[in-house]
Amino acid sequence: MVVGDATLAIAVGALGASLTVTNAVAQQSPLSWSVWAAAVAQLIGGLALIARRRSPVAVVMLCVVLCAFAAPVAGPFATYAIAVYGRGRPRDWISVIVLSMTLSQPWNASGPVLEILLNTATNSLLGIAPALLGMWRASRRRLFQALADRAERAEREQELMAERARSEERARLAGEMHDVVTHRVSLMVLRAGALRTIARDEVVREAAEELRQVGCQALEELRDLVGVLRSEETFGSARTAEPVVLDLTGLVAESRAAGIEVGLVTEGEPLPTPPVVDRTAYRVVQEALTNVHKHAPGARVTVQVSYAGDLLRILVRNTAADGGTEIMLGEGGTGLSGLRQRVELVHGSLRAGPSQDGGFEVRAALPVAPGAGPAGRTAGHGAEGGSAPRAAGHGPGAAVPRPAAESAGVIRVSP
Repeated sequence: MVVGDATLAIAVGALGASLTVTNAVAQQSPLSWSVWAAAVAQLIGGLALIARRRSPVAVVMLCVVLCAFAAPVAGPFATYAIAVYGRGRPRDWISVIVLSMTLSQPWNASGPVLEILLNTATNSLLGIAPALLGMWRASRRRLFQALADRAERAEREQELMAERARSEERARLAGEMHDVVTHRVSLMVLRAGALRTIARDEVVREAAEELRQVGCQALEELRDLVGVLRSEETFGSARTAEPVVLDLTGLVAESRAAGIEVGLVTEGEPLPTPPVVDRTAYRVVQEALTNVHKHAPGARVTVQVSYAGDLLRILVRNTAADGGTEIMLGEGGTGLSGLRQRVELVHGSLRAGPSQDGGFEVRAALPVAPGAGPAGRTAGHGAEGGSAPRAAGHGPGAAVPRPAAESAGVIRVSP
């Protein structure tokens, strides 16, 4: 814009100066000092247009002074600028009127008074017409700005209304889950515990205990999900709860027991994360391994957990399935789609797609609690049927003995 203003100013000044000299030559008038003074005045008036955006009134008044030497070509540009860039104060319009009157230079006119007045009024249009055009443009600009502000305001209000509706729907779903599902699962757990107590057959007791543990795990997951579906205050308190350290040894061991070759690699020093982030990270790995079990049997899987700065990065990559089985996301399910929403709830990101070697990979980046330092050994996610157990030695933040971590094949790589 500065280059454009300078170009316009030089062009107008040069045009005015050349017209002054050319007119004198055409009238066969001597190139006296007055002609050169008028040419210099035209040049000064043109160069003054550089400041027309910042100080339009000063440019107009300068043009009024220059009218003592010649009617500056920059005059109409100055009146246009004061209408567009001025503040509409009375002195702005007084300066426009004064310049418009002086552009006609009535003191140099000769002839009948009526003719002088008519010529003065006509020549004054050279200053008034650009000012009127500038007023029209300025009003349109203000109108467009007002419409843009109104549209932006309406968009913000719409986003707030949509967020409020989502919050209300989450609260409604949380209430229904708490009132209906949690109650029924609690009854299942109680009856499984009673069956374990009264059963005489060892197989029945083991099955009842397994059912009870699965029910307890389901209750924990329901409580987590209800917490996420609650209001932002509840979700925020979950993020600021006592941090725990992610551990995937149990989950990896289960996949190995099911016949999947899984390697677990940890890069960097493990950092404690809020429980909701820890559970989300666990779910990312769990969902990825579940898809491998379903759609890529026999594939080799690598689970990589990296602690880098304020981010916990997770990469689950598997090779192509044996026999060229096609890798699919699922039949009509919403596993990865729902997982992506869960990751976004903790302000993370998730990407999933085919890898270059014909396999599939899932990448997630989750925030680590600010100020979290290196943590000692904690661990133990074990899962039954894809859930995150909370029993001792399982689930996020539960302690795991050293041999268990070693048996899961954990590789720790220090930065």
